[in-house]
Amino acid sequence: MASADQLKALIKSHISRDDSHFYSVAMQVAAHEAKQGHGRLAEELLNLLDKSKTKLATDNGGKLVPLANAARSRTELGNLLSVSEPNDRITEMVLRDSAEAQLNRLVREQRMMTRIREHGLSPRRKVLLVGPPGTGKTLTASALAGELGVPLFQVRFDALITKFMGETAAKLRQVFDAMMDIRGVYFFDEFDAIGSQRGLANDVGEIRRVLNSFLQMIEQDNSNSVIVAATNHPEILDYALFRRFDDVIEYHLPTREQALELLRARLGSFIPKPFRKAGLEALLTGLSYAEICRAADEAMKEALMCDQNSVDLALLKCALEERHQVSQTLIHKGKYIANHDGTSR
Repeated sequence: MASADQLKALIKSHISRDDSHFYSVAMQVAAHEAKQGHGRLAEELLNLLDKSKTKLATDNGGKLVPLANAARSRTELGNLLSVSEPNDRITEMVLRDSAEAQLNRLVREQRMMTRIREHGLSPRRKVLLVGPPGTGKTLTASALAGELGVPLFQVRFDALITKFMGETAAKLRQVFDAMMDIRGVYFFDEFDAIGSQRGLANDVGEIRRVLNSFLQMIEQDNSNSVIVAATNHPEILDYALFRRFDDVIEYHLPTREQALELLRARLGSFIPKPFRKAGLEALLTGLSYAEICRAADEAMKEALMCDQNSVDLALLKCALEERHQVSQTLIHKGKYIANHDGTSR
């Protein structure tokens, strides 16, 4: 059943008549029940939410998108969005001070949304994350959802982008309609799939039309949802996109100090004894947060299979060296594709 925090959140949102937050928490409860194997109860909760939403749809002055139904079944919108209920927090992340400050500011403004809007101002809720792969952009979207107590909806570009003229823009419209219907964090990962500059050599007319549609929709959007877009390639994004976002947050590979801090935290009780950082610093240089976590996980699994309670330092070094090799292979493969992609067109 609902946790104590969820029950309190439901009561508070009911008292303050915050329907959007009420439905967000209720959806989290339904999703939790489904995960626990209580399918019938989850189905009943979702049906109640859909009926209630239908009743209140006229207040939005637009067509209702029953997202609860869509998220649990094979409807078109359900295929466009994958739904989760993260418990991640910003404090759990290893971030540069500037990025952490920007994220905390967004969360504070979201929590004070009503007061801010009473004075004719708008809280931050549209953010663009830029940086190399594995530096925490996806985790940031989860952490924002966890901090705000709302669902995380990840936009599935494989279902969004089609070869038929006008169909992609129509599906994108459904996603923005959903933002009005259910408050949440809506995450556009690998955003350059639709946000690349108009006029590039490999540009096609349909993608150009989709970008124009996105620019209009994000400009006009006045929902209570948070929009997060992430890209590894900010240099190819259309310039007009940047001014549509309240914040652009840059992510970088970790410093040596941050890498060591992350490694210690990830290993936890499995940390080598004694822990000699001197031999690890060089191996950590150039690895992303995700790669460091992966190396730590691999070392811990090996320790468990060897019936050990801590990770052997030599084993940890091997795991880090392996991640370096994988990283270099991917970099060279990416350069090869980039160099041959233009000549094949």
